[in-house]
Amino acid sequence: MFTATRDFLAGHRRARDAVPAAVLVVVSVFASMAGGGGWHGPAAGPVLWMAAACLPLVWRSRYPMMVTAVVFAVEGIHLAVVPDAGIVPGAGLVALYTLASRLPRPTSWVIGLSASVLMTVALAAARSESVLSVGALASFDLLVLAVAIGDTTRSRRAYLAALRERAEQAEHSREDEAARRVTAERVRIARDLHDVVAHHITLVNAQAGVAQHLVRTDAEAAHRALGRLKETSRAALDELRATVGLLRQDDDTVDPRAPTPRLDDLEDLAATFRRAGLPVEVTLTGVRRPPSPSVELAAYRIIQEALTNTRKHAGPATAHVRVDYGEHVLRLDVTDDGRRTVTPDKAGSGHGLIGMRERAHAFGGTLGTGPAPTGGFRVTAELPLPPALGDTP
Repeated sequence: MFTATRDFLAGHRRARDAVPAAVLVVVSVFASMAGGGGWHGPAAGPVLWMAAACLPLVWRSRYPMMVTAVVFAVEGIHLAVVPDAGIVPGAGLVALYTLASRLPRPTSWVIGLSASVLMTVALAAARSESVLSVGALASFDLLVLAVAIGDTTRSRRAYLAALRERAEQAEHSREDEAARRVTAERVRIARDLHDVVAHHITLVNAQAGVAQHLVRTDAEAAHRALGRLKETSRAALDELRATVGLLRQDDDTVDPRAPTPRLDDLEDLAATFRRAGLPVEVTLTGVRRPPSPSVELAAYRIIQEALTNTRKHAGPATAHVRVDYGEHVLRLDVTDDGRRTVTPDKAGSGHGLIGMRERAHAFGGTLGTGPAPTGGFRVTAELPLPPALGDTP
């Protein structure tokens, strides 16, 4: 009930503005029924004056300055017509609060203090009291307090809005920075690999053409061309290894002289995670046949990164790795049953998921990530496989 009422008022400004006015009128009804040695019927005069003063409050959010002027005018007329009414400026308090919460600080304080002084003087004159009497000063303090509370509300509202704006800007900045870094890293890697490999591959192609031409006419010259081809290809491999070594992360402990990992090494990979405290189960299905070396390396790296994310973010969990050799597609499925406090793409820079997706897309494959149906997290990928021998014409 309370939530429904709050939601209704949040979407209806006029109704929200009318709530204090209705409360003040109800209070005036009960106040007029008290006194004279007991309870009696409500007095029409005080209730009608309070209703007249509260009516403008229905528009207080839209026209705070005009509403304040009208409210204090009505209360001033009430004092002039009924000098001994002894009114409490309840509608004036609400009007001053709204004024201070909606208008800039200098404007609201100038108007608020002026209205407070005028109302205090009017009340003192109506009661034939000194402006410095306890009653007059109490009324002045209440009016100033309403302005102060309204000013505090306006300041807090502005502070929260600034926090939301800064949070949105920071989020956009992080996304833009992550995208910029990924793009810059991709361009840098492409440039480095091109600079290292292009020259040697061009020479290899030329020397292979020469050797092919000479193999039938000049065996000795063809032998020398093949020797130069071997030296050039070895130099290309050495420089490529050096470049890849420079691209490794600082915490990468892989020996750069180690052979390229393959899917046959998944059990060894799983064993390293088991030693680190993450139980890993590996399942291979389908008719096994080797994919191209680059696709096999991409598959291995996707599984490695998925297990790394599980180890970082899943907490106590068990990981399941499934590799399915289909007819034309290599399917990878890495799931865990952990409970993440953050998803991998929210933790750190998020380059792990981006890297996995780029590896899959580089070979025309696909990658999917998200919560697993049974809980935990799931990474799936499909990479192309060469046709089986029986499928070749």
